[in-house]
Amino acid sequence: MFPIRRNRRLRSNSVIRGLVRETIITANDFLVPLFIVEGSGVKDEIPSMPNYYRYSLDLLKTEVLDLWNLGLRSVLLFVKVDDNLKDNKGTEALNPNGLMQRAVKLIKDTCPDMLVMTDVALDPFSSFGHDGIVENGKIINDATVEVLAEMSISHAEAGANFVAPSDMMDGRILAIREVLDQSNFVDTGIMSYSAKYASAYYGPFRDALDSAPVNVTDVPKDKKTYQMDFANRDEALRETEMDIDEGADIVMVKPGLCYLDIVSSIKQSFDVPVSVYQVSGEYAMLKAAAEKGWLEHDAVMMEQLIAIKRAGADIIASYFAKDAVRLLHS
Repeated sequence: MFPIRRNRRLRSNSVIRGLVRETIITANDFLVPLFIVEGSGVKDEIPSMPNYYRYSLDLLKTEVLDLWNLGLRSVLLFVKVDDNLKDNKGTEALNPNGLMQRAVKLIKDTCPDMLVMTDVALDPFSSFGHDGIVENGKIINDATVEVLAEMSISHAEAGANFVAPSDMMDGRILAIREVLDQSNFVDTGIMSYSAKYASAYYGPFRDALDSAPVNVTDVPKDKKTYQMDFANRDEALRETEMDIDEGADIVMVKPGLCYLDIVSSIKQSFDVPVSVYQVSGEYAMLKAAAEKGWLEHDAVMMEQLIAIKRAGADIIASYFAKDAVRLLHS
């Protein structure tokens, strides 16, 4: 008790604060999202995500080497597909020479030890911008799962270390695990978006990939019939438990900051690695506030990242990864 115990002794200077710090961020904590486009010499800044880019394959090679030299060892790939390749069933997603498949091969040729995770969902390939096949005004589950399983095989054949189903269809983890095992990809892991909420924070991401739901008759205007209601906590635990039982190696909570209670609950309830996606809207808000001079960019960035890890995240998928690691190295 006071005055025998004075807690401020452990805050008195930077050395003692560092010595007793409970939560530490390193480069090993980060999963770096990368956006890929067709073309050559393309490094296209995303307007709603300042200082974040879409890369053509030739410049993707340079970016991957830059990440590796910074100590960033894991990437999560997304592709922007030309409109003329989109249809309701995501046929292009299964093209063995598709953009995703070529990107995986390029990264593995460029930097063989880079851990490559791939987005598994139909929305970048869908003419309707949905994560599933649309029939009679609904997103149908089981037929979509069949395509997701085939997509996962295609990514594994290209060399992906992990597939990352982000669609929130029921039963897709079991279907993917079974088909991977049957195809002798027993070492290919699954990072499941287990608690992915129907969030308003995804806007800049959908701009980056042109993957927002289209506004046409007889097509759902949002993704609320498959992504989770942001009011729900217990549902996240049920979803996560089911994914683990079906074979997920890593589970994810998405978005990040507004859902740290969910992260903490999942970490306390299940003995698996937990990933958190600090999403595009979170990135864009800080960039905008910093540009206005309302917030100190680096200080707030690190506070947010520490908060995510403190809540229980083992892996942080973040557009701030390079900024954070450069700051840590300085």
